[in-house]
Amino acid sequence: MAARFLVAMSVVVLLIESCMAAMFSARLIHRFSDEVKAYRAARSGVSGSWPEWRTMEYYKMLGRSDLERQKVMLGSKYQLLFPSEGSKTMSFGNDYGWLHYTWIDIGTPNISFLVALDAGSDLLWIPCDCIQCAPLSASYYGSLDRDLNQYSPSGSSTSKHLSCSHQLCESSPNCDSPKQLCPYTINYYSENTSSSGLLIEDILHLASGSDDASNSSVRAPVIIGCGMRQTGGYLDGVAPDGLMGLGLGEISVPSFLAKAGLVRNSFSLCFNDDDSGRIFFGDQGLATQQSTLFLPSDGKYETYIVGVEACCIGSSCIKQTSFRALVDSGASFTFLPDESYRNVVDEFDKQVNATRFSFEGSPWEYCYKFSSKELLKNPSVILKFALNNSFVVHNPVFVVHGYQGVVGFCLAIQPTDGDIGILGQNFMTGYRMVFDRENLKLGWSRSNCEFYGLSQSIFRDTS
Repeated sequence: MAARFLVAMSVVVLLIESCMAAMFSARLIHRFSDEVKAYRAARSGVSGSWPEWRTMEYYKMLGRSDLERQKVMLGSKYQLLFPSEGSKTMSFGNDYGWLHYTWIDIGTPNISFLVALDAGSDLLWIPCDCIQCAPLSASYYGSLDRDLNQYSPSGSSTSKHLSCSHQLCESSPNCDSPKQLCPYTINYYSENTSSSGLLIEDILHLASGSDDASNSSVRAPVIIGCGMRQTGGYLDGVAPDGLMGLGLGEISVPSFLAKAGLVRNSFSLCFNDDDSGRIFFGDQGLATQQSTLFLPSDGKYETYIVGVEACCIGSSCIKQTSFRALVDSGASFTFLPDESYRNVVDEFDKQVNATRFSFEGSPWEYCYKFSSKELLKNPSVILKFALNNSFVVHNPVFVVHGYQGVVGFCLAIQPTDGDIGILGQNFMTGYRMVFDRENLKLGWSRSNCEFYGLSQSIFRDTS
């Protein structure tokens, strides 16, 4: 905290000397002085970029600091922002729903992309000057009514290549020179699934207003991945037209929008029963919503991790079911650490009034057959958080269809190695999930994701 304070202030009080009982004096030291430089190096081991006194770089850094300070003082420019083609999201993929997607516009002239929404990663990447990408023809995907697009930096008048000297170029240690174009490679949780290419700055087109009214157009500079090569699931159509990372990293879209002072540092996702949804940047949720704090990992807030204190099935709250979990919109299903998983599924199996059944090829252990044409009422699944906040899982099972209609259902939870689970989309259905990065907490309230304009509540609260 002390180091951050020293860096943030234009002048720093390092030493307070008592002159008399009712008077104090303070020695003021500029933040770019040799003393502060030595202090930073002693604390962190790195002195960082340090401008020479009264050079042009010195004045430019002071000016940038003033601009950032003005943005903080003036607050956010818009209450909410959403993609220029609308806030709606949709499910796209196989019968299990896969991920949620939304249309976004990038570049000048603007080109539309159908990107997957992933709170578990940071970078926004799109297929670009493709060497190895998924098919982009609508005929390849049964759910699409138009072909998908490919981006090319040379086709956008607002595109700028990032060099290896850029502060957000994580690959810079592997570059041959600072002027080299910044490469990126991201490996995802799914086996052998990755995206790689070059980092580009360009315009993301957003709107402020309502989906059915005249909107204010907002052009937000963001960094995107020019995804030349995809592997694994991305070649199979999981994210054929790109992916928008919504994580806590500096390179994510929510980070750019908040740092530019456009919106508050928060966003929301809403997932409905009919596989539709909404996304809003700047949304901090309802005053009445429940919430729980995000947890650091190794002392850093890098992902949206929460602490589940207990799992309850029906009225039975089970011992030894506390765990940490990543809240991840990029995961279709929910995964629990092995011990918690075993205790939860055993209790669910005791309470459910159905016959266990194994569907061929199913990775889910706890599946059941219907004994009648009536849908069974399953026991509730509840997650307990600190301060007695409860999260009632609206849709803990998925229904299995056969040639003659519904034939059974499965508890949509799987075990995972390690001590960190994943709360996926299936657990978020029926909720407005608020990722409040400003206050480092997750908020939730029941919602059917309907939009009513910014003058009213943007979602109908169904709690």
